[in-house]
Amino acid sequence: MSDLMKKQGAFSWNELMTTDVSAAKVFYGKIFGWELEDMVTNDMVYTIAKKDGQEVAGIMGTPPEAGDMPPMWGAYVTVDDVESSAKVAEELGGKILLTPRDIPDVGRFCVISDPQGASLMLITYDRKMLLKE
Repeated sequence: MSDLMKKQGAFSWNELMTTDVSAAKVFYGKIFGWELEDMVTNDMVYTIAKKDGQEVAGIMGTPPEAGDMPPMWGAYVTVDDVESSAKVAEELGGKILLTPRDIPDVGRFCVISDPQGASLMLITYDRKMLLKE
């Protein structure tokens, strides 16, 4: 992750949630020449996509709480404080679609939508995560 992506307001991560992780890995691995590395987290397998050794995206199975949501790519924007940023989004007419919660060893995130309905994930990375690169 570049230093710019660690700053307030920078797009810092892209993630695919899909119903068929294996097929997605074949598709994106071939089309983009990504190296794919599975890592086991608390309760799932998460695939890190790399290009020339640099982490560029993640691929995961759609979690049960997402219901019938179709497969989709989501973007994360770095914020200094997830809770306060989510509150400001609401004050500006947006909605909190997923309340702030932790991603172990990564940081704290939430999902918001703007007043027009476009969704986006906000994330505050753990200090340890930011220092490891």
